[in-house]
Amino acid sequence: MKKIIFILISFFYFSYYLQGQEKITTVLIKTNLGDMKIELYNETPLHKENFIKLVNENFYNELLFHRVIKNFMVQAGDPNSKNAKKGARLGNGGTDYKIPAEFNKKFFHKKGALAAARQGDNINPQKMSSGCQFYIVQGNVYTIEKLKSFEARMKIPFSEEQKKAYTTLGGTPHLDYNYTVFGEVIEGLEIIDKIASSQTDRGNRPLEDIKIISMKILQK
Repeated sequence: MKKIIFILISFFYFSYYLQGQEKITTVLIKTNLGDMKIELYNETPLHKENFIKLVNENFYNELLFHRVIKNFMVQAGDPNSKNAKKGARLGNGGTDYKIPAEFNKKFFHKKGALAAARQGDNINPQKMSSGCQFYIVQGNVYTIEKLKSFEARMKIPFSEEQKKAYTTLGGTPHLDYNYTVFGEVIEGLEIIDKIASSQTDRGNRPLEDIKIISMKILQK
């Protein structure tokens, strides 16, 4: 396992420097509820290159948004969700590798943030990311007073940029620096709201399938 992670890190960093730090990668996500465009961050190269790899392999095509929680986030990327039967419990599928955390204070859980799902701290204290499952933040709009309570609990001060985003656009501030944010929606924020508004079962799976029709790299 350690050998696989080492090879993965070496490959991704090598690819990152070959491509150059200034290039911007945009991904088109087509769903049956509409399209979103996502920009991937250069500053999280391991996650960026892994996502590009999976998109180019058509890994995400036909997968479902299998976990949807209104005012929180919408999650996809479980390979077991492809052609899954109605009511089947999803969320445990993945790749045979994980990605080391790439926390960056510039990137936080504002609405539209693209972040990597992961297993809990009890079995994953390094906070390593799933190799394929991701979520997109919807979240809530918060008051300054509420943000102060988050700061006290998390023992991490929020930047002025975070405060502005969380009190206007919204997000999920309590997730900051615990899950790797590696991109953001730049077009189609309303699609997140459509997905998040769907009726779900007790396992937070939408009653009517919300499918990723395809993903495509638009710019590299």
